[in-house]
Amino acid sequence: MMKIVSVEAKAVPPSQLAVGPIRLSSSVFLAPLSGISDVPFRRLARRFGAGLVFSEMVASGELLKGSSDSLQRAMSDGAGLHAVQLAGRDARTMGEAAARLAGEGADLIDINFGCPAKKVVGGMSGSALMREPELALRIVEAAVAGARAVPVTVKMRLGWDRDSLNASEIARGAERVGARMVTVHGRTRDQFYGGQADWAAISGISRAVSIPVVANGDLVRADQEAPMRAASGCDAVMIGRGACGRPWFPGLVAGAVSRSDLEQVQLADIVVEHYESMLSHYGAQAGFRHARKHLGWYLDRLAAAFGPECASARAELLRESDPARVVAALRVIFGGVTPADVEFNPRAQWREAA
Repeated sequence: MMKIVSVEAKAVPPSQLAVGPIRLSSSVFLAPLSGISDVPFRRLARRFGAGLVFSEMVASGELLKGSSDSLQRAMSDGAGLHAVQLAGRDARTMGEAAARLAGEGADLIDINFGCPAKKVVGGMSGSALMREPELALRIVEAAVAGARAVPVTVKMRLGWDRDSLNASEIARGAERVGARMVTVHGRTRDQFYGGQADWAAISGISRAVSIPVVANGDLVRADQEAPMRAASGCDAVMIGRGACGRPWFPGLVAGAVSRSDLEQVQLADIVVEHYESMLSHYGAQAGFRHARKHLGWYLDRLAAAFGPECASARAELLRESDPARVVAALRVIFGGVTPADVEFNPRAQWREAA
């Protein structure tokens, strides 16, 4: 596998942020993204300088059953802090899952009260739990008890809808039962990813608790970080879909890599390494299935920066299953382009939802 050796994340000024006993090196995080923040993607984002990186959402019941999919989602990427996000609505099961993760070496366990997906909400988990604050707090309490010394954090939205903006209430309760940090996406569940994230609304949660608050939603340009922090009063920021197709972006926001650093890297090397690492991690057949969405995002960003003709081979490439042919095509499509060319091209018009 080709390694990206021409850029190394710089040391950034030490963060003053602590989650329980854990002192974090950066206050720019990569969000837990189902089907996206797997081991290969986390490794890339971490290498470019992302601070705390979270696993995909792991269903607590499936984890306790030992399902291969859940175990794969919960795997460590092998470097830095190992943060796993848990989902579920049964307090005892969540507590047992937290205990298992802690026993297997997780450094931090995040509880999902924010996922808006119909499949998750239909099972009354994710953001559906914001309609049941008493149950939500029993879940946090059980996870804290199961995790013991491992810090437990919570990710949520502003509320279920504009008539039930109860994030501050849940955050205060979560702190009371032992949560060490809360992340708030600046939308309600009924907004999904529509409209604009309300950073100012997060400031109410920042004032309501003494534990760190992380702001999430629509951080898609590096110059948005300061306004997001000012509006939300947050202690850290979290980047979600803004990192899709650009694993270097959290590190760019954190100051761990610069424009000049990104000018020294070939985008083809990044895309090929990402593709090959997914084949290695999942196996050839499953790896290509998982890789297609990432290749699609890389292609979309290329097209946004330079015009659709740059990604005209998209359909053919995403149908190709022979690894050697895919790699050859990626070398041609992304040849001569750097991440900086995509990131800073003034023509780029990319609609983001973080």
